[in-house]
Amino acid sequence: MFEHELILGAYLFRVGFLGLITSRNMVRALMSLESIFNAVNINFITFSNFSSSKQAGGEIFPIFVIAVAAAEAATGLATAPSLQRNRRSTRIDQFNLLKW
Repeated sequence: MFEHELILGAYLFRVGFLGLITSRNMVRALMSLESIFNAVNINFITFSNFSSSKQAGGEIFPIFVIAVAAAEAATGLATAPSLQRNRRSTRIDQFNLLKW
């Protein structure tokens, strides 16, 4: 079961990374970044369950990752409507057009 969880985490990380580097849409890139964060969380929990110590480090650290992901989603999804409203597009290469 340990190998299956690691394969799932690696596959999710690979799909998220590929989506992040190939995406030009800002919302799609944010979704890919969220899948990368979820893959990291899966690996943290998997390694925590595999270790023999009874410390809760592997279960606590993903809570901080989720908090960072929520902050990233809030700022990213607040920027996307502003970009859409001003330039009628959410393309990442047009992101510098928000400057005055």
